[in-house]
Amino acid sequence: MALPEIKLRAPLVEPETEAFWQAAEEGRFLLRHCNACGELHHYPRFFCPFCMSRDLDWRESTGEGVIYTFTVNGRNMVPFAPGMVTLDEGVTVPAGFVDCDFSQLQVGQRVKVVYLPSEGGAPIPFFRPL
Repeated sequence: MALPEIKLRAPLVEPETEAFWQAAEEGRFLLRHCNACGELHHYPRFFCPFCMSRDLDWRESTGEGVIYTFTVNGRNMVPFAPGMVTLDEGVTVPAGFVDCDFSQLQVGQRVKVVYLPSEGGAPIPFFRPL
């Protein structure tokens, strides 16, 4: 039996996330950087979650990191593996894993961001093993 194709809903683009999704269109993963305390963070917002400063800019991530945690949901028609990835820059981000055998995923495994198209919007970041 063939599995149905997954259709990804377009992300909601808001003023604080616009640059992130614009970079996704170019295949780049951005992180917010606080100029006051120097911390990087994700998800994009108008203030630093560490010091509450609004003096922020954007930094490009390598898009590579290691699996921090994950689970495999195989009860649906289309199995999926959500989790978290700690990027090389030290920021842990939500992740979905693709282009791999989910039974071979391991905590600590190296992964890289890839983008899958959404329906009528910016591509969505996922991660695949290196």
